[in-house]
Amino acid sequence: MSFRAVRRVAQLAGPGDWSLLSGWLPTLLTVLGIASLAWLLVARRRSWWIRWLPIVLVLAAGFAYLITVWVDDWWQPFPDGLPTTSAVWIGVCVLAVLLFLFRLPFLRWRGRILALVACLLVVAFAGNKVNQEFQQYPTLSTLPGPWQTQPAELAIGDKEPMLKVPAGKTVAEVWHKPAGLPDKGALATAKIPGTASGFTARDAIIWLPPAYKAKERPPLPVVVLMPGEPGSPEDWVGAGQLETTMNNFAAGHQGLAPVVVVVDPLGGLTNNTLCMDSHIAKAQTYLAKDVPGWIAKNLQVATGRKAMTAAGLSFGGTCSLQLAVNAPGVYGSFLDMSGQDEPTLGSHSKTVNDAFGGNEAAFDAVNPLSVMAHKKFPDTAGVLLAGTDDHDYGPQQQKVFTASQAAGMNVVFVHVPGGHDWGVWKTGLEREMPWIAKQDGLIS
Repeated sequence: MSFRAVRRVAQLAGPGDWSLLSGWLPTLLTVLGIASLAWLLVARRRSWWIRWLPIVLVLAAGFAYLITVWVDDWWQPFPDGLPTTSAVWIGVCVLAVLLFLFRLPFLRWRGRILALVACLLVVAFAGNKVNQEFQQYPTLSTLPGPWQTQPAELAIGDKEPMLKVPAGKTVAEVWHKPAGLPDKGALATAKIPGTASGFTARDAIIWLPPAYKAKERPPLPVVVLMPGEPGSPEDWVGAGQLETTMNNFAAGHQGLAPVVVVVDPLGGLTNNTLCMDSHIAKAQTYLAKDVPGWIAKNLQVATGRKAMTAAGLSFGGTCSLQLAVNAPGVYGSFLDMSGQDEPTLGSHSKTVNDAFGGNEAAFDAVNPLSVMAHKKFPDTAGVLLAGTDDHDYGPQQQKVFTASQAAGMNVVFVHVPGGHDWGVWKTGLEREMPWIAKQDGLIS
């Protein structure tokens, strides 16, 4: 069997590896951006200062406000609204464009070219400030562009004899790395159809560890990993540096690592399905039936709830908790990174009205905190993780942690330096991968 290989960033040396988050390049962008903005603001004409510049400043503030209203009240890609700092940097971009347009009539051709360059530098500077907040693009090579290549199809191969693991033993205790095993895992994509749910998902991303290539295949556990919203499975490959994290883990355990299936619980970049079965979509059925069914049919892995971990960030973190609570027979453990205290479309009333037709009981029947208030989960383990500077989602995670403890779960709370960003989430996955592997019976 083969799957269409996922588009990934080509291995670039030099400029492609330059960091956009720290070091000399962000500093240079800051210096050039501020200098360019100052140049665009200053003109010799008296009319510029008393007439045109005040108009530009008022228009920039107005357009920035309208963009914020459009994003928060109409488009609504973020359940909790556009972060204030991001709104400020969007305003800086608008200001730069308006300054460029208003300066044009006063400039000759050489000046117009310089003004265009200055405008682009300000936009690049402000755009990277937003990027530094979310850490979506850590290096130049992770930016969208022609340097991203589509490799040929990746053959996963037929089923092999399974390594027998005696009761009470971990896979690592009986595993002996065979000669010729690849040093790194393999990445591919696959379509996981919504057979039972009717849900239309984007392609999932599959990471198979080196041990999956063994002729006597070990029973490897599975991590079902989810992105945030807005987002896509590919976010975990670029911003989340999934391959690096998993290859490093496999290198330290003789090629052993969980199989990772990065699924799409959204169906589109900004779709908010709430990870529930509702009027919006049957996302829970997709993740609790279609995805595990596809894995069992197409991948040769360990079976049973103890071998399945749900994990994700933000929306995906909330979703991992939902699956642990609403599908405990499928997922025995979960990793909730920067999740919310309840699924939301922006407010509780909007969520209940839009997704459940105003039926509070229907929402409570699947809302994790409501379910945990009257049901115990002594056989479920989990990690609640948040950034130390995440003042919105951190307190919500603390609330979920308290409720999970009261429901009898074996849970821990972890703080990672950072805010609500990819620095926290990629660090969190790397930090908790040994916990997942122990919980799933891969290592001791």
